[in-house]
Parts: sequence; C-alpha cells; structure tokens
Amino acid sequence: MNTWRLNLPTILTFSRIFSIPLFLLITPSHPVVGTIIFALASVTDFLDGYIARRTGQITKFGMILDPIADKFLIISALILLVDMALVSVFVAVVIIIREFLITALRVVALTRKLVIPAAKEGKVKTFAQICAIIFLILRDSILGIDLYFAGTVLIWIAMFLAVYSGIKYTILFWKKI
Repeated sequence: MNTWRLNLPTILTFSRIFSIPLFLLITPSHPVVGTIIFALASVTDFLDGYIARRTGQITKFGMILDPIADKFLIISALILLVDMALVSVFVAVVIIIREFLITALRVVALTRKLVIPAAKEGKVKTFAQICAIIFLILRDSILGIDLYFAGTVLIWIAMFLAVYSGIKYTILFWKKI
C-alpha cells in the first residue's frame, strides 16, 4: 500500500472537497443546481472507495483524506442549512460533534495500524444525511412537492443514527485499542 499516489480515487476525493465552495455559493439562490452539485459530490464518496478497493489503489493518504472529505461536505451542508434556517443548530451541532469524534478516533486507530471499518449503522446514517440534505435544500423546488417535512424527519433520524453509530464505533475502538 502506497502512502501517496495521485490516482482516480484520490482525484474523486479531491473533487468532493473542491466542489464545496461552489455548492455553498450556488445553493441559496439556485437550490436545484446546488442539489445537483451536492448529489454528485456525494456519489464520489461511494465511487472513490469502490474504485480504490476494486483496482487495488488503496493508499494511506486516501484512507485519511476520504473520511475527512466526507465530513467537510456534510458539515458544510449542515452549516449552510442552519444559515438558511432549514435545520436546527442543535441537530447540526450533535452531528458535527459526532463527526469530529469519530474522525479523531479513526486517526488514532490508523496511527496504531488499526482499521476499524464503518459499521452498517454508519452507512445508513450517511445515506439518511445525504437524503435529508437533498430534501431540505430542494424543499418545494421540484413541481411544488413539499420535501421539507421528509427532510426534517430524515435529519432527525440521521442525528439519532449518528449518536448510536458513534457510541458503537467508540466502544469498538476501545475494545481494539
């Protein structure tokens, strides 16, 4: 496993990070375009890991950068949604604290050459977050369909899944350490 190599998975990860300013600037005035940018960036989250595993292009750098890029995207979206008065500060802060905590534990685990894979609950949480963010941004932009309520329910579900999966991950971390 290489420490650093510019490959397709790494390029996809960087594209996720570089899409954030564009997403933040465009979304308030053009929610559909912002949603497309966010959705494409979210897809790179799944693609980079899949391609890296499938083609044997896993690098230590990618193992560290990928989850950080994911957190940057989600945290940026949450802050934007709070600014747009679409998500409560409480929900955003709980999710953000969980993301920082788990990222810190992952970094510590990596320094000890431990890889703690993402649990099923964490993957469901990520999916719920992505769907919630998309629904909240779109609100009623698609044929007047009200997606705000569904987005609000999903973001609360994502918050509870974040807490649950964060506790589960922390327990697993301490057992492996």
